[in-house]
Amino acid sequence: MSGRGAVRADLEQVFRTAYPRVVAVATRVLGSRDGAEDVAQEVFLSFARTAVPAGEAPAWLSVAAAHTALNHLRSGRRRATREETAAEPDPTVPDVADDVVTLDERRRVRAALARLPRRQAVALVLRHSGLSYAEVAAALDLSPGSVGTTVRRAESALREELSRHASSH
Repeated sequence: MSGRGAVRADLEQVFRTAYPRVVAVATRVLGSRDGAEDVAQEVFLSFARTAVPAGEAPAWLSVAAAHTALNHLRSGRRRATREETAAEPDPTVPDVADDVVTLDERRRVRAALARLPRRQAVALVLRHSGLSYAEVAAALDLSPGSVGTTVRRAESALREELSRHASSH
């Protein structure tokens, strides 16, 4: 990029094609569309300052979205907003107790996710956000064959965190 404050010529095109995925990854972590849109804004501002080739942008942006969302989750910023958004009742569920249990479970999973090693958490988020093994591998600089193992270990670590947290309360 040339000059301070220069805007990437490909930014608009990359934004148009990658924004839905960036928001989806962040939403998967945060459970809040509003929070995910805030993350997307941060991620695209960061991307605008990079020299990442447009062809590598989708992977870079997905990883950046997962990292940024995990940072938000770990720091607890906008926690009340996320919880209120996640608590919006499903009109098909007649019992308020079901809503409370579901909300509590989501909180527990997000807290456990925030305690996982960063690489495992990102692999898990990217895979469960719909990225293929090849896309996760490219995004995290892994061999495609090791993605399944990484994701399984992350799922196991997440279950362990959930179990450990449940037994300590």
